[in-house]
Amino acid sequence: MTTTRVKWIEDKSFLGVGNNGRSVVMSPGDGPGVSPMQMLLLGLGGCTAIDIVDILGKQRQPLEDLQVEISGERGEEWPKPWTRIHIRYVIVGAQLDPHKVARAVELSVHKYCGAHATLAGVAEITHDYTLCASLEAVVEA
Repeated sequence: MTTTRVKWIEDKSFLGVGNNGRSVVMSPGDGPGVSPMQMLLLGLGGCTAIDIVDILGKQRQPLEDLQVEISGERGEEWPKPWTRIHIRYVIVGAQLDPHKVARAVELSVHKYCGAHATLAGVAEITHDYTLCASLEAVVEA
């Protein structure tokens, strides 16, 4: 079992502390931290990004950079859960095998990412990816 903790700092700011002792500041949109609802999207992005890096590493693919953009739409009625989420991967590497990149994305989304599996129970999640040969191409994408 994992246990985390949230401690009130002041006003509407909170310190989230993981079971490893590392922390993050959370607050509503106008505060100094990331909102708890955005934190869910960040967790999804981090979870799947870790998978992609691990899988491509095991496939001996020369990954140069990875960016994951997560956008979401929330319901209109309280508690306003995420209803639609889209994950966009920008995967960079001049020597990457496109088939192995596609496989890494699919494995993360459908097999390994626990955050994806959790959020998929309440939201429609879609994804796409762009494979770029260089960081300069990312700016154009």
